[in-house]
Amino acid sequence: MNIGLTGGIACGKSTVADSLVRRGALLIDADRIAREVVVPGSPALALVARRFGQAVIAEDGTLSRKKLGDIIFADASARKDLEAILHPAIRREMIARMEQAERERPERLVVVDVPLLYESGLTAMFDEVMVVYVPEQMQLQRLMARDGTSEETARLRIAAQLPIERKKEQADVVIDNSGTLAETELQLDTFWRRKGLT
Repeated sequence: MNIGLTGGIACGKSTVADSLVRRGALLIDADRIAREVVVPGSPALALVARRFGQAVIAEDGTLSRKKLGDIIFADASARKDLEAILHPAIRREMIARMEQAERERPERLVVVDVPLLYESGLTAMFDEVMVVYVPEQMQLQRLMARDGTSEETARLRIAAQLPIERKKEQADVVIDNSGTLAETELQLDTFWRRKGLT
């Protein structure tokens, strides 16, 4: 079985992913794959540089994620251009890793962490979608505290994603991460048992 794991920025998706891995799940991280497909010398990085200019390439030849982030979070059309460059390569690699996991350990739960799962139209790839949820005001406060950003910048980043309430409505499984870590763990225990994964 595989699940797509998503949520809003600063909702605690990494906490939930780590907890599932501790229980025995295999994690495929779309953010990590996104970094791998833009390593120096990669075709995707060349396309990013062509579209956004050399300013987004650091002195060491790597992608400056901060500079690129500043551009795409302020400009929806730029964000769409970036997604058109990166998403096909990321999707191909995700599918390859999911298929490999299925061949090697078919009984193991595969968790694919995809921040923009709904936005990218990837729900059909998964048996179920799990959304890590906190109310938007808490999301805003956590993001500002985590990244040390202004409220305006944090709101722009949140607005770049589908609203967390919409994700919650569409989810097969909702993990409410607005309480204590113990409360989150309890919900994951329930999920794990319900799937017969104990």
